[in-house]
Amino acid sequence: MLTRQPYDALCAGFDWDLPERLNMARQVCDAWAARAPDRLAILDLSGTGRVEVSYGALSALADRVQAALLERGVARGDRVGVLLSQSPLCAASHVAIWRLGAVSLPLFTLFEEGGLRARVGDAGAAVVVTDARGAGAVAALGARAVTGADLPRTAARGATADTAPDDPAVLIYTSGTTGSPKGALHGHRVLTGHLPGVEMSHDFLGREGDVIWTPADWAWIGGLFDVAMPALALGVPVVAARIAKFTPREAARICAAGAVRNVFFPPTVLRMLRAADMAIPGLRTVASGGEPLGAEMLAWGRDALGVTINEFYGQTECNMVASSAASLFDPVPGTIGRPVPGHRIGVLDAGGRETAGEGDIAIRRGSAAMMLGYWQRPEATAAKFRGDWMLTGDRGRWEGAHLVFVGREDDVITSSGYRIGPSEIEDCLLTHEAVATVGVVGKPDPVRTEIVKAYVVVRDGVTADAALAAALQDWVRERLARHAYPREIAFLEALPMTVTGKVVRRALKARAAAE
Repeated sequence: MLTRQPYDALCAGFDWDLPERLNMARQVCDAWAARAPDRLAILDLSGTGRVEVSYGALSALADRVQAALLERGVARGDRVGVLLSQSPLCAASHVAIWRLGAVSLPLFTLFEEGGLRARVGDAGAAVVVTDARGAGAVAALGARAVTGADLPRTAARGATADTAPDDPAVLIYTSGTTGSPKGALHGHRVLTGHLPGVEMSHDFLGREGDVIWTPADWAWIGGLFDVAMPALALGVPVVAARIAKFTPREAARICAAGAVRNVFFPPTVLRMLRAADMAIPGLRTVASGGEPLGAEMLAWGRDALGVTINEFYGQTECNMVASSAASLFDPVPGTIGRPVPGHRIGVLDAGGRETAGEGDIAIRRGSAAMMLGYWQRPEATAAKFRGDWMLTGDRGRWEGAHLVFVGREDDVITSSGYRIGPSEIEDCLLTHEAVATVGVVGKPDPVRTEIVKAYVVVRDGVTADAALAAALQDWVRERLARHAYPREIAFLEALPMTVTGKVVRRALKARAAAE
């Protein structure tokens, strides 16, 4: 969507120009399959193998998934889960679901029954595309699993639903501070809304020889819509690599094996690479998002990675709205770049007016990347907006034309690139017979940004010791999610509470930061 011209010219001449009819299945797969079926779409480097998947092959795989979904009665508007890690089947499943006019529901493979149940149940998803490992978890939820073994050997191309930009297409859950996770519902325009930011953060992604990869799972908006789907739409090969545990050495191996030129590395990954003194040659661009990196990290990136790291900003509700771009302007350490063309960012004071000082970061309506609303939560949707501005829940200020991220207003924990809601973890721990009450916060960590820390008050007669702490960690691992368990547990006599009986997380966060 972006042409190579100066930043101010890009912004001045930008128009979303959304067509009346739009379906993401055509954008990411079927249009390419029609005009260049042999073009490389996905390079699967999972395990020790190497599988090249063309757009024609990806489209044929989507045909088979579509046929299986039709056989199970999936219709327009139905929510269909995708419980798969990086893989051709994961991408094909989203394509098949969008062709049907149904709504894809990305699900993280590290979620245990509690985490899956909260999302699948809230979405009302009766069918989930998964693999053999995930089939049992899906069955436990009362949903029907579709695995690779359930697909027909071949299938004719099914019809593609006649959808508009605002027709629902994907439901991505975001962790909040209270209650169960909220589903951000996006229309078919969401991919178009991501493209300028993705292109900008990779210095005009789509140049000859570009190949992109991220260790971020495709169940998250950062993996799915910051990398996989935009790259497929732009004709850039995407590397899929399912790895059991990230290591700097494995990252370097994947980049070498896939001739990767473009990567999205969350800040935690960059810190791990730096700590391991790992250099990765051959990269053209590195993008990172989630928090400012600072001058030291940018300098290290130029030395070890051979590029200027481009930082970007967004959230599940409206993503890729600000970015750096070394090809357009010099980075300003401590900032997260300038507004991406097509997105209007404001910093609002307490009265909702734009301010030059610190305030609430907000995005003006009209962004193609903005959600349609929270799934079945009109009150939460209304609370997210102040007039024509969508509130991000983050604090910021301007430094000239560059946006400075000051911090989050809420208590969402950012750990190893994941955004984790403390409420879910608290609810899970409260189901353990030993726990009377609990408060969960993020504790600053030099590698992971934050770790999950739980402050627990035990029931009368219970011994609070290391064995109980380990048991509570396993409790969360096994029931909620393996990435969200509390890495530290402290036992207290009482928690700081408001007069209305709510845990004062701010006090716990201050305590964790001081430890």
